[in-house]
Amino acid sequence: MGTAFWIKRFLVVLAGAFIVIGVAQLLKGHDLAHAATQAAIWAAIGASIFTGARYWQARKGRHCALCRDTPEMREES
Repeated sequence: MGTAFWIKRFLVVLAGAFIVIGVAQLLKGHDLAHAATQAAIWAAIGASIFTGARYWQARKGRHCALCRDTPEMREES
């Protein structure tokens, strides 16, 4: 798993978290600027933690058997 894999994973998680958090903020009644700011901040934090944790687990050789989201796990099936 190269650098491109981890960057792609980070961006996918970042985009998903941004949308979910932004919509939640809008549903709470906040204006668009506040919702976008909060979504950007928390999405970056969440994506960093998620990607960092998955990278650490992958380096230790622990893969998510349920997810099968790494190239090694896809090749086994």
